Amino acid sequence: MRVVIAEDSVLLREGLVRLLADAAIETVATVGDGPGLPGVVEEHEPDLAIVDVRMPPSFTDEGLRAALAVRERRPGTPILVLSQYVEERYATDLIGGGAEGVGYLLKERVSDVAEFIDAVRRIAAGGTVIDPEVIGQLLGRRRADDPLEALTPREREVLGLMAQGRSNGAIAEGLVVTEGAVEKHISNIFAKLDLQPAQGGHRRVMAVLAYLGRADA
Repeated sequence: MRVVIAEDSVLLREGLVRLLADAAIETVATVGDGPGLPGVVEEHEPDLAIVDVRMPPSFTDEGLRAALAVRERRPGTPILVLSQYVEERYATDLIGGGAEGVGYLLKERVSDVAEFIDAVRRIAAGGTVIDPEVIGQLLGRRRADDPLEALTPREREVLGLMAQGRSNGAIAEGLVVTEGAVEKHISNIFAKLDLQPAQGGHRRVMAVLAYLGRADA
């Protein structure tokens, strides 16, 4: 696997490079600002771009804008956004353009190396990984008329794990239930969100978009 990294903190940037190398993941380029990201992505065509949200010159949303520019120029490029804080708008803005190959994690997750590397691999493979803290905040601001209100607590739990990019088997293991039970919950989720079988594999992505409040994106 080949990645590029956009991160202004030299310590974190070099730490990521070393951590990824230990997992046999090659960093082919690094940049210290958002505007430099699209160019290195076009040059190296990596399997994944890891991007900080706040970088020079304004330290607001340069990384996000760079990530969106990358997805516009090279649709489907897997993006992992790292942020110091929970910033819900950034998660929904990025995933609104398509949930395949998108991740949004807090930087503190990097300290759990195994979990971080697992997320990197899942995102590069086209999965979706959203930080549990972001999911928790999004749940806390649901509208009373939101279609997700029809879901049972267990179905919401399953959908939340789907938003973290977990497979059915991983969800079953985490909830200590059978994989068949998970499949039944997911089927109920699709039905309650009116996601039809004809939509195929995209139903899982669309369910995650609905969960993040961007079903109409």
